[in-house]
Amino acid sequence: MGIVKCCREQVVAVSPDTPAVEVARIMGEKNVGSVVVITGDSQPAGILTDRDLAVRVMAQEKNPGQVRAEEVMTRDVITFQDNMGIYEAITKMTDNGIRRMPVVDDTGKMVGIVTMDDMIRMLGEEMAVIAKNIEKQSPPIPM
Repeated sequence: MGIVKCCREQVVAVSPDTPAVEVARIMGEKNVGSVVVITGDSQPAGILTDRDLAVRVMAQEKNPGQVRAEEVMTRDVITFQDNMGIYEAITKMTDNGIRRMPVVDDTGKMVGIVTMDDMIRMLGEEMAVIAKNIEKQSPPIPM
């Protein structure tokens, strides 16, 4: 199964020049812990998390109205190709110690985002289907 099957197509994204205070407001309104910073051609330039805002803005006593997303985002964003397999994606996330990754098409344009939570949820659903199949094929348990 390709990663695109469990990615979220509705991605909360901001431009690089969005003020940190606006990023925080958007995160609160959308109830998310991160936003993808995208370029004008919809390619991911970075990721900005609520932790980034706390550590790189608030803890540094920077003015959140003056700091821009591009100044505090994680720049070397790791992406998934939309045809990547789920197990390959889990390995890539684990190897890089990250929990969320933008999903891009062949041109590098963002088509969604996948989180470790999304993959755990999808794998749990698959395990439930497997368990039902095993139960159908097994002899009844005496009561």
